[in-house]
Amino acid sequence: MTTPIRSFLFVPGDSEKKLGKVVESSADALILDLEDAVSENRKPVARELVSAFITEHGGRPDTSQLWVRMNPIDTDHALADLAAVVSAKPAGIMIPKVNGPLDVVRVHHYLEALETASGMTPGSVAVLPVATETARAPFRLGDFADADIARLYGLTWGAEDLSAALGASTNLGPDGGWAVTYQLVRSLMLMGARAADVEAVETLYVDIRDDDGLAESSRRARAEGFSGRIAIHPGQVETINAAFTPSADEVEFAQRVVEAFAGDVGTVALDGKMLDLPHLKQAQRVLALVAG
Repeated sequence: MTTPIRSFLFVPGDSEKKLGKVVESSADALILDLEDAVSENRKPVARELVSAFITEHGGRPDTSQLWVRMNPIDTDHALADLAAVVSAKPAGIMIPKVNGPLDVVRVHHYLEALETASGMTPGSVAVLPVATETARAPFRLGDFADADIARLYGLTWGAEDLSAALGASTNLGPDGGWAVTYQLVRSLMLMGARAADVEAVETLYVDIRDDDGLAESSRRARAEGFSGRIAIHPGQVETINAAFTPSADEVEFAQRVVEAFAGDVGTVALDGKMLDLPHLKQAQRVLALVAG
């Protein structure tokens, strides 16, 4: 079981200054953005900067993984984005505004051709679709389980583009939390990811000044089954990493659970409670979060 990525930090791909500042980031992964953070006339510049940054800094074990958010697959920029960055060997590609698995399969085929042309092993570059940003997308979240996309790292979701697609004036309820529609979409994305046996990545937390709120929201997300979160500001990374790192007590208990299941057993008694295979799977996930 590979170690899940706790924190993905967005970085505008056309800003040499901001790219320079994140070289020593403690984020598990950086998302070098070619989409929303980059204006139309700056996209060619961003591709060059991002490709050069990955070539210089990518692949080292002591640095963040380097991912790229491409432009949507139905735009003129999509293929240019992939052609510019794949040969630099990014760890993964974030795919925005997908309608469902077919869009991801299309990107997979593009990546396969570009990897082969660059002498890379096909499947080297992972993908993380933002799987809820269109009105059609939520209905297809369950289809990822049958799509058989080997390079699929996980699924994530976003509320801003979805609310625009729905013509909504807000995506928040009266209490300041997500409105019912977005709670539903978030839950479906979580279940879609787990049905496909891939990671579930929580969306960003907008208020960069509210560290306590970010911490609590992130802890709840991990308790629900998310394994990591997107950050939009470097100051959010440490809080997210802490929230998605199991405590020493959790790790100790998970180790005891795994040890208790040693051998061919389906149920065990531990601390006066009966545990079965779902408890073992959860314990293994806890240990995966601190592995590597």
